[in-house]
Amino acid sequence: MKYIRVIVMGVSGCGKSSMGEALAARLDLPYIEGDALHPAENVAKMSKGTPLTDEDRWPWLAVVGQSVSAPERGAIASCSSLKRVYRDLLRREAGDELVFVYLHGSRELLLSRMTHRPGHFMPASLLDSQLATLEPPGADENVIPVDCAEPLEDAVNRVAAIIAAR
Repeated sequence: MKYIRVIVMGVSGCGKSSMGEALAARLDLPYIEGDALHPAENVAKMSKGTPLTDEDRWPWLAVVGQSVSAPERGAIASCSSLKRVYRDLLRREAGDELVFVYLHGSRELLLSRMTHRPGHFMPASLLDSQLATLEPPGADENVIPVDCAEPLEDAVNRVAAIIAAR
């Protein structure tokens, strides 16, 4: 079995957790919920509608990168990974062969999902700041793009096949 490290990335509401959980189950790997690794200060800040700064994110990103590389066979983690410098840090922590599954979609779809999900700390009011911060990954970043409007099962099957072929 090869060592697989994957970050499912994108703005809030794109389906990182759903994709991450389903892909981890399909590849028989542990799933790590990146949001659960945020320190309490970050969660409190976001819950109040205040966007995180880079300084808020650096320690969290390091923990996510270390967590995805820790399990013996690898892991799947969710992490917004909005900027290239964030993805660079994740690669330094997890290894250059880290794969990013980039979930993207229309603002309308993302806003609808954020508005209709119960119990999440990230308010829909932060979507525009996330979209403004987002630097879509380049072709040189070992990325698999996925339109988040694609049915989950179809997307998981396609992404799993791409990862297995690498």
